[in-house]
Amino acid sequence: MAEEYDIKTGQLISRKWREKNTLGGTGKWQVEVGEPTSPLLGALESEHITESSSNPIFMRKDTLSSFQWRIRNLPYPKEVYSVSVEEGQRCCVIRTTNKKYYKKFSIPDLDRYHLPLDAAALSFTHANNTLIITYQKPKEILAAEEQLQKELKKIKAANSGDGDCKTQ
Repeated sequence: MAEEYDIKTGQLISRKWREKNTLGGTGKWQVEVGEPTSPLLGALESEHITESSSNPIFMRKDTLSSFQWRIRNLPYPKEVYSVSVEEGQRCCVIRTTNKKYYKKFSIPDLDRYHLPLDAAALSFTHANNTLIITYQKPKEILAAEEQLQKELKKIKAANSGDGDCKTQ
């Protein structure tokens, strides 16, 4: 796992996981939080078939008090969307009444702490062709993140500029 934090605010910018593949080598990075890898980079591999730039783009961007998902390129009005919690499958579901978009996603942080999903903590809004889904963080996760921030303050940043950079 690799995490990237903003030095000034202490906010999580990205979290990526990498697991071994079936042959034991390192696999591709799976982005959990932050910008997904650009789909345009995949276009270099196959010159003839490319993904449409108008496809919805699903990404997670956390704030200090909530988990937040943003889905860009969704042009429908807010009344069309329905966001709900499926406790049996431990996931959130986004539906549209016009049946143009459907997405299930889990909250890995809640799974790691074995916490239940709370429908009251889930809300959404729509602006500028972007659907923003917000899930308020439980007290247990807020306490764990506060402890993590204390640990991070003890660690020096990777590119803080204080390192010995000797020239010849």
